[in-house]
Amino acid sequence: MDTVNAGPQAITLPPLPYAQNALAPVISANTVALHYGKHHKGYVDTLNKLIVDTEFADMPLEQIVRAVAGHPDHVSIFNNAAQAWNHTFYWHSMRPNGGGKPPAILERLIESSFGSIEVFKKELAAAAVGEFGSGWAWLIKDGARLKIVKTGNANTPLTWGATPLLTVDVWEHAYYLDYQNRRVDYVNALIDKLINWEFAAENLSRTAPAP
Repeated sequence: MDTVNAGPQAITLPPLPYAQNALAPVISANTVALHYGKHHKGYVDTLNKLIVDTEFADMPLEQIVRAVAGHPDHVSIFNNAAQAWNHTFYWHSMRPNGGGKPPAILERLIESSFGSIEVFKKELAAAAVGEFGSGWAWLIKDGARLKIVKTGNANTPLTWGATPLLTVDVWEHAYYLDYQNRRVDYVNALIDKLINWEFAAENLSRTAPAP
């Protein structure tokens, strides 16, 4: 999932994990083209300009995000690095013909953390719809339990040590061409029809203690 370094001073834009029209009709090819080809690419391009001849030039993207978080003199680097990372994570949080039932290990943990899959979906949707302005809603593993959190602008759970499992982008460019101001419709459709449970389960498996 990680955006990779392609050499010094070159964070690369990773390919989408599916065709631009693969999420239609929930998210149109036009929205994906704009979101990925302009916004996501713009964060990567700007970041590369910002880190030239700095201590961050040879770092992988995730390391940059962690290194500059909370440092007022590196706000621009953080914003672009975190947005580049968040967007790559977002694309993988969806898949064509997604939704349905999560893998058993994830289902058990969701049920123990939230009571049921339906309650989880409602709480994730409420966090996404309730984020004022631009931002993200996340399913994270924090300690032994799963939690839903929301972050504004470029902020990400990476910076406080939690493990993100899934995210929903609620910046307007993620949905406005298709849904205008109907964020709730976009969020509910994404959760019901596109959510990538397998990606979440893969992220969960990386947090399991070694046998």
